[in-house]
Amino acid sequence: MKILVSNDDGYQAPGILALVKALSTIAEVTVVAPADDRSAASNSLTVGKPVRIHEAGERRYYVEGTPADCVHIAVNGLLDFRPDLVVTGVNNGSNLGDDTIYSGTVAAAMEGYLLGIPGIAMSLTHKPGVHFDTAAHVAAGLVRRFMTKPLPMPWLLNVNVPDVPEDDLTGMRVVRLGRRHQAEPVERTHHHHEPGVQVWRIGPAGKAADAGPDTDFGTVAENCVSVTPLLIDLTRYDNLRHVASWLA
Repeated sequence: MKILVSNDDGYQAPGILALVKALSTIAEVTVVAPADDRSAASNSLTVGKPVRIHEAGERRYYVEGTPADCVHIAVNGLLDFRPDLVVTGVNNGSNLGDDTIYSGTVAAAMEGYLLGIPGIAMSLTHKPGVHFDTAAHVAAGLVRRFMTKPLPMPWLLNVNVPDVPEDDLTGMRVVRLGRRHQAEPVERTHHHHEPGVQVWRIGPAGKAADAGPDTDFGTVAENCVSVTPLLIDLTRYDNLRHVASWLA
């Protein structure tokens, strides 16, 4: 099996190093990851200028671009083979609920999914993370299952692993996304002295609002791995007739 690995924390981040180490024992791994931290880059692609790619060893590349750039370019031209699977992470911090909209780690796996390749986005729930090996071993287990029991169509999984030793995990559950409260207010900084320029900092993500036991938030709170199959279709089907009537 040939696996493409990427992330949004950068090609030298501890999470991706742990992931590559674990997956390399069971498959051929190629890394195409951002040169530096591109967290919260979401699904953005670099357009209007070339993207520079550097070799960092055998089947190892770092990209001056976004996580989605990495997978898009890898699959559509850089690599001389088509990956069987895209695995991203291990993200330094959770990607729960609304986080999936912003996450570069999820976006990189999603880019593979959009190109017809199954994807798994792996995240560790604490930042800064400690037990990246735990999440990497969980990822390897999922890949082994895929190798022996493949699903019949492309799929995209969002996986969050509690930041605990592997022996302290209580299991794995397939659950829906929860939801956060609104993000904390943005913060204006006062350390910039260029005339006419303001500097603002994005505030922390909001705390969990929908965090029942059937959600990813509730699951990881029990030291259990959450697995959520994701969709790309953003259509709100229950509103189609209402909007059509409103426009009539």
